[in-house]
Amino acid sequence: MSRIETDETGPTAAGGAAGLVRRRPLTAFVVLAFGLSWGFWLLSFATSSPVLFFLGGLGPAMAAAIVAWQLGTLQPWLARVLRWRVSPWFYAFAVGFPILLYAVPNIVAAVFGASPDLSLAGERLPAYAVTWVSALFLGGLEEPGWRGFALPRLQRRYTPVRATLLLGVVWGLWHLPVEPLAIVVTVPLAFFYTWLFNRTGSALLCVVLHASITPAQDHLTLVADSPVVDAAILGTLIVVAVGFVVATRGRLGLADSAAGHDAPAEPDDGTSADTGQRRP
Repeated sequence: MSRIETDETGPTAAGGAAGLVRRRPLTAFVVLAFGLSWGFWLLSFATSSPVLFFLGGLGPAMAAAIVAWQLGTLQPWLARVLRWRVSPWFYAFAVGFPILLYAVPNIVAAVFGASPDLSLAGERLPAYAVTWVSALFLGGLEEPGWRGFALPRLQRRYTPVRATLLLGVVWGLWHLPVEPLAIVVTVPLAFFYTWLFNRTGSALLCVVLHASITPAQDHLTLVADSPVVDAAILGTLIVVAVGFVVATRGRLGLADSAAGHDAPAEPDDGTSADTGQRRP
C-alpha cells in the first residue's frame, strides 16, 4: 500500500511503531484490523467465548481508532463515524434498498422455474427485525474502520471504483476465519457502501446499511436454496453494482456533492477527499 500513502501528512521522522503508523497509516490500519480480529476470533474458537467473538468484529473500528489517535486525528474520524444529520432519504435508502436488492433474485429464480413462497415473508418478519438489531451492533460496527477510515484515504489516491474494489477485497479477506467465501459478495456490496458514504460523509449510515443487508441476505430468499438461486443472488449484486458505476459515471457519489447534495467526508488530515490526485 505504499503508493497509496506517499502523500500522507504528519510527522515521518519519528522512529518505532509510532513512526511507522504515521508513515504508513493504511498499512498500519489493515495489519491492526486483521491482527485484532483474527486474534480475538481464534481465542473465541478455543474458548467458546461469545465476548471474544464480538470483540473480533470490532477489530476494524479499534484499528481505525488507534491509528487516528496516533495521527492526532481522532476528532475528525469520530465526526465521520457519528454524523447523523443527513437527508432522511439516505436513511430510507440504507433501510429499504437491501429489501429491494434481495427481492430481485426471487423474481429471477421464478423465471427459471422456482416458486417463491410469499407466505414466508410474513413469517420471517420477527426474525428479520431481530437480525437487523443484532447486525447493527455486530457486523455494522465494522464500518467505522472500513468506510470511516480506509475509504476516504483510498479515494485520495485512486478512483472511487478502484478504491472500492481494493477495499472490497480486503474486507472479504478479513472475513476468512468466519466466512471463507465472503469475498464473493463483499466486492459487489462495497459499491453500495461507497456510494452512500460519498453522498453523506457518514460512516453511521453505512452501519445502518450493513444492519439492513444482513437480514435481507438471511431472510428474504423465498425459494429453496439451489445453484440457480445462488447464481441469481450473485448476478443481481454484480449487475446492480455495475449499474451504480454506470449511473454515476464511475464517481459513485463524489461528483454529486457539487450539485448541492451532502458533501463527501474529509480525510483524517483535513484535506479534501476529492483532491484530483487520483490515478486514472
